[in-house]
Amino acid sequence: MNTPSSTTIVQRLWNYCNVLRDDGMSYGDYVEQLTYLLFLKMDAENASMLGRPSAIPPQYNWASLQRLDGDALESHYREILTGLGQGAGLIPVIFRKAQNKIQDPAKLRRLIELIDGETWIGLDIDVKGEIYEGLLEKNAQDTKSGAGQYFTPRPLIKAIVDVMRPQPGQTICDPAAGTGGFLLAAHDYIAAHNTLDRDQWNHLRHHALHGWEIVDNTARLCVMNLYLHGIGANGDGSTGRSPIHVADSLASHPGQYFDMVLTNPPFGKKSSVTFVTDEGEIKREAQNIVREDFWTSTSNKQLNFVQHVKNILNMNGRAAIVVPDNVLFEGGAGEVVRRKLLHECDVHTLLRLPTGIFYAQGVKANVLFLDRKPASETPWTKQLWIYDLRTNMDFTLKTNPLARGNLDEFVECFHADNRFERTPTWSSTNESGRWRSFTYEELMARDKVSLDIFWLRDESLEDSANLPPPDVLAAEIVEDLRTALNQFESIEEDLAPDN
Repeated sequence: MNTPSSTTIVQRLWNYCNVLRDDGMSYGDYVEQLTYLLFLKMDAENASMLGRPSAIPPQYNWASLQRLDGDALESHYREILTGLGQGAGLIPVIFRKAQNKIQDPAKLRRLIELIDGETWIGLDIDVKGEIYEGLLEKNAQDTKSGAGQYFTPRPLIKAIVDVMRPQPGQTICDPAAGTGGFLLAAHDYIAAHNTLDRDQWNHLRHHALHGWEIVDNTARLCVMNLYLHGIGANGDGSTGRSPIHVADSLASHPGQYFDMVLTNPPFGKKSSVTFVTDEGEIKREAQNIVREDFWTSTSNKQLNFVQHVKNILNMNGRAAIVVPDNVLFEGGAGEVVRRKLLHECDVHTLLRLPTGIFYAQGVKANVLFLDRKPASETPWTKQLWIYDLRTNMDFTLKTNPLARGNLDEFVECFHADNRFERTPTWSSTNESGRWRSFTYEELMARDKVSLDIFWLRDESLEDSANLPPPDVLAAEIVEDLRTALNQFESIEEDLAPDN
């Protein structure tokens, strides 16, 4: 039997999205509805083909949908979504607050027929995962919806995991899980680089991975993504502990500690609350997150995530966290966090990322690598190694997307086998080298302990022919203005009478 390729199935399912978009349904809504229906179909296949008991009540199963049409189908579909969203576990996370966005029963019937036409259980786990990842990436390309902020470029994730090297038996956390890219990459790395026994497989699938996601819709996409890779489900294929907690990870310490944290927290505005004054005017007020385990209170979400990541690591636990440039140079709370981080952790590596690799354009980001250490009078950070993948690098999502090969030199320079045997590529005789180190003393001597360090000559400043395309330039300008506005907001907060 010829099995269609994952690309073919993605395109087949995606083509129908164009029909539904005419009814005002977004890419994200479409992938959500696919998530619900795919889960029901695979649960039915588990029962009929593999003889596994179904955890879905008969009145809500796939067969109950197949029997209906028209308004009765739409009504019953709504009933299924509501019923399966109750309780705890993997199924309620997928169906939590689920709503039917397909208004035309005939189109709902067509989508059911499309999904029913494939035998999903017959597909290899990796193939099913590829299909869903393909759908998630197409969803991320819908930049107007903001879905791209939940999708970290997979080549970047793979390079980060390749240097972090998660191991069997370790616990791995992503406190801003998005669609699950980091957790999946860690799972795949462990599976590919080790011969696992039964207990190790059980730990990897059911206990190793932990994630937090505050957005319901994104959390369900993430859980489904993990489920399609065999993660989180028990033997019947549909029940079990959800590896994803639908909650604000910054609200409090989870009471758990992890061996490794891999994460790309959301970039954007500061934490704030909106309220209406007595005069009916709508105002927004910055909201500082106050936690006893934090070094400082701030409304800057990225700084709060850095503090949170440090605090949920086991002693000697390791982390890789994607941070925007403002985390590297912002004063006030930013300086406090950097000083504490350099003292209490071994902040050993910084990867400066190029622009044009995220679906949210104009983002200037970095990856910070650190190890948590015990209390010490002397600072743990001795040397910070920086790899500049940004200066004179030109990537775009369509014409020149980031590939895993673009990160090969960084992975080699990182020297995961033994970080103490690193060799710089920059020197006084090779000023184009992208890899060099800075001592703790050099970092502390910098204004506000800024880690926003660069040394390569920017060729675009010398030759206008090397400038990025106009849309990329515009996006970078917007991002710079947004960063500047955040700086002024911080100054305004500091000058407020109550401060």
